[in-house]
Amino acid sequence: MALREIVQDGDPILKKVCRPVTNFDEKLGQLLDDMKETLWHANGLGLAGPQVGVMRRVFICLDDREFGEDEEIPADWEPKFIEFVNPEILEQSGEVTLYEGCLSFPGRNGAITRPQKVKARAQDRHGNVFTIEAEDMLARCICHESNHLDGVTILDLATRFYEDEYPEEQEEY
Repeated sequence: MALREIVQDGDPILKKVCRPVTNFDEKLGQLLDDMKETLWHANGLGLAGPQVGVMRRVFICLDDREFGEDEEIPADWEPKFIEFVNPEILEQSGEVTLYEGCLSFPGRNGAITRPQKVKARAQDRHGNVFTIEAEDMLARCICHESNHLDGVTILDLATRFYEDEYPEEQEEY
């Protein structure tokens, strides 16, 4: 695995629509492994192909489903990731507006309304199709990273920004 450079604000790749993955090979596996290492090193929740300069419909999300909303994650916890290749959101429900950041826009946290629950279908690194139902932060992550694959960023979606840090308490609008 290797750390990849995260594409930053101003790079036109962030505004482009990604192409589907057609080759489920060792190169795809290496990309996904590199993205995991890069995401973990950057202390993020999700990372999409264009954020590492790859114009393919692929992203990863940190899988936090084993912990409750108010539960502390143990220091020795081994991270688990979900790999999404050629994802599509099938269903969404509920609505929550929270401040949200992005590794490609450091220091820019925007108030964004997203579904509270989603159902998505994707392929894994081997081309196997799976369906996942997610809620709360994982649902938000799936939507955020899916947006990246279509060239949509938090700068396009935020109704306002809370610059440089999150507020003490998240509030719904």
